[in-house]
Amino acid sequence: MSSILKLESIGKSYEDGENKIDVLKNISFSMKKGDFFSIQGPSGSGKSTLLNIIGALTLPDTGELFLDGKKISSYYKSGTIHEYRLNHIGFVFQNHHLMPDFSILENVMMPLLISKVSQKEAKERALAILDKVGMVDRADHHPSQVSGGESQRAGVARAVITRPSIILADEPTGNLDQKNSEKFINLLLDLRENEDLTVLVVTHDRALAEAASKRYILTSGTLSESKK
Repeated sequence: MSSILKLESIGKSYEDGENKIDVLKNISFSMKKGDFFSIQGPSGSGKSTLLNIIGALTLPDTGELFLDGKKISSYYKSGTIHEYRLNHIGFVFQNHHLMPDFSILENVMMPLLISKVSQKEAKERALAILDKVGMVDRADHHPSQVSGGESQRAGVARAVITRPSIILADEPTGNLDQKNSEKFINLLLDLRENEDLTVLVVTHDRALAEAASKRYILTSGTLSESKK
């Protein structure tokens, strides 16, 4: 099976006064459809920067990324990088970033509506995915009316509704207690199997990292595979 995501020698640095700080150094790895990888590492090791590069929120200084065999740089050159983010990437954040003035259903529908999917189809697909994540009975509630764990499940539903090529999750259990963290991990595993998702997660949560099929450690900008 060919790679769905491939990184070749990705590097990123920042200027701090007269000093150059290398955040990512020669990062290379690939993922096939259905893979679930985790990346652990101390704060400031470059984990979020790496996710932001894959999600086209930050440009790398060196190297190249490929999604389904196509250079991500080609989306930048053609001015269609927003389409790459919308159609190929599903983001799950530590803070769910649900829009408070919209219902859970409307939040989950939003990516489809932006993609010009009809209101009817968007609603049907949103209700279907909310049912899968156990949130269909909260569809008409607003984010302020549901718990943190429920908000995170709604965030996952919004991330997967476009059937993206890959889910990028940045500390998704960071604001959850142990019970809700366990529920989130089980939800992610279920969706990965039933929806054939490809998932890359950066986390300090050992249980979440160990649920992955392959684990990496990012230290001082260098990526290595964990054998534990």
